[in-house]
Amino acid sequence: MSPFESMEKFPHLLVLDFDGVLCDGLQEYFQTSCQVCRQIWPDLPREKLDRQRDNFYFLRPVIETGWEMPLLLKALATGVEPAAIEAAWPAVAQTLQRQEQIGKSQLAPVLDQVRDNYIHNDLAYWLGLHHFYPGVIGQLNHWLQSPYPQWLYVVTTKEGRFVQQLLKNQKVDFPLGQIIGKEIKQPKFKTLEQLRVKHQCDGDRLWFVEDMLTTLETVANQPALEQTSLFLADWGYNTPDSRGLAKQKKRFHLLSLQQFSAPFSEWF
Repeated sequence: MSPFESMEKFPHLLVLDFDGVLCDGLQEYFQTSCQVCRQIWPDLPREKLDRQRDNFYFLRPVIETGWEMPLLLKALATGVEPAAIEAAWPAVAQTLQRQEQIGKSQLAPVLDQVRDNYIHNDLAYWLGLHHFYPGVIGQLNHWLQSPYPQWLYVVTTKEGRFVQQLLKNQKVDFPLGQIIGKEIKQPKFKTLEQLRVKHQCDGDRLWFVEDMLTTLETVANQPALEQTSLFLADWGYNTPDSRGLAKQKKRFHLLSLQQFSAPFSEWF
């Protein structure tokens, strides 16, 4: 930010989601989910999984946390209609978990193990499955070298070590202590509350960019975060319906990728 730019609208504390805000990992999600499905359900033919790639990409917005992805692929490969998943994924997921007697405690460790295996055995391939959205790497480097925001964080439901590896590959010198992943085992709103207190940040100087409307809605319902500026990344894993709802509510700001790389005064 230029010292001559209007200082009326800028964050002291800027918090960014990772998947769907900074990085597009659809190819990695699909490949990793295929590997998890083949480990947990070895009788599921690989060709049935492979045929669901486009449906999996289309339905990525229904997923809130990564451990659900193999469950989504399993549902598709065993004949659950994409329309039924889009309309009521939580109910479909719950039914499938009950039928298969499986849940987060079994799926999440296998997902992380598959990713770790890729990193240890074929790092270049794994990195190549990820694509950062246009302009975001340059913008991250700009913010890290600028006086505003004073504090920049990534808060994600992905394991922090995976985010570190991806940013390192882009030559982004992001402070490791400012990457907060699922390893802390708490919802994002709780992390935001803690960061606001830690940095003694006035409510309206905390800005949060996320691509899941449900996550923003949960944050908006927290009394301690009632003044937080909440942005829905319109380039991320969300639907036209979600973007339409965000536009209708004064509490949320629909953010474009062009705005993301623009001065903060242009975010509203």
